[in-house]
Amino acid sequence: MEDVDVAIVGGGVVGLASARAIAKHGLSTCILERHPRVGLESSTHNSGVIHAGIYYPHGSLKAKLCVKGREELYRFCEEHDIPYAKCGKLIVGLRDEDTTRLEQLARQGCKNGVEDLILVSRDFIHNREPAVDARIALWSPSTGIVETESLIKALVRTIHADNIYLLRGTKVEGGDTRNGLIELSTIQERILARVVVNAAGLYADELSMILGGEHFKIYPVRGEYAELVPSACHLVNGLVYPLPDSSGHGLGVHLTRTTWNTVTVGPTARYQSAKDDYEANRLPLTTFHKSALQLIPQLKIDQLKYGSSGIRAKCNSSKEPPADFIIRRDAKIPTLIHAAGIDSPGLTACLAIGQMVAELVKETLD
Repeated sequence: MEDVDVAIVGGGVVGLASARAIAKHGLSTCILERHPRVGLESSTHNSGVIHAGIYYPHGSLKAKLCVKGREELYRFCEEHDIPYAKCGKLIVGLRDEDTTRLEQLARQGCKNGVEDLILVSRDFIHNREPAVDARIALWSPSTGIVETESLIKALVRTIHADNIYLLRGTKVEGGDTRNGLIELSTIQERILARVVVNAAGLYADELSMILGGEHFKIYPVRGEYAELVPSACHLVNGLVYPLPDSSGHGLGVHLTRTTWNTVTVGPTARYQSAKDDYEANRLPLTTFHKSALQLIPQLKIDQLKYGSSGIRAKCNSSKEPPADFIIRRDAKIPTLIHAAGIDSPGLTACLAIGQMVAELVKETLD
């Protein structure tokens, strides 16, 4: 039996960032990660976009933590030599009526604290993205991209420096609460923690049930990508987005130039039952081509190839409105803290989420 102040279940960016913030309070901390490496799921299977904070409902955790986390993430990248670029983003309008929606987005972003948004005309768009055919766009200069693998490695270096135990290949098989403590059982050992942080991503609902906590459901949503072939990558210089999907479940298939100068097309958004199925029934390239043509009319289908895929952890079904992050104490077990349902903009907000989790831990133990 090992005793710690805080056990964090999940070694993605949220778990790692939470551990880093918790350690600053002088608490003994360990991370349990089911995979042999950290960051193998949503943390590195995404667009790598550092979001400005435009889309999210005012006052929501997504809005507040995105705006706060964005600037902290840029500073962290600078301090730890993580490849990133504050390249800006164009959200383009293709029809006359899109002007109204872009203006609404600008007002929404401003309410959230994104104060540098500008409506721009065709000349501005053409100067930045000559291949994009759009008459008006919303320009977000504080949006950027980050190399997620390097971010994960930097977070791991910082937690090692803080003497945090990182237990890879360690899946939580069971748990129990006794005398105000939570006992976690793995194949290798048992860990007795004063507080447990549930940062288990796609499996956060299952962990809560294992520990006897409240019931909520995580819905796996697969996002698939195509890529431009190398000879076509010159067609995109930065980030180009359509107006967001009217369902609210995604930002639409967009074009992202990565820090290593490839260009991704995606992601799509499709609800599925499996939490680990990244490849079955992949969408045809024609699906990506149809979406990309709205942004780059001259793109040929033979200029596309298949890319990666990822699975987002959402707290809402396809029939429900988008849900906010769950970052709070469990209603049944006050020493269990959830950081669940962390879909977009979770990568951008990870350091701010970690700080919020650390404050909840400190309040719980005080």
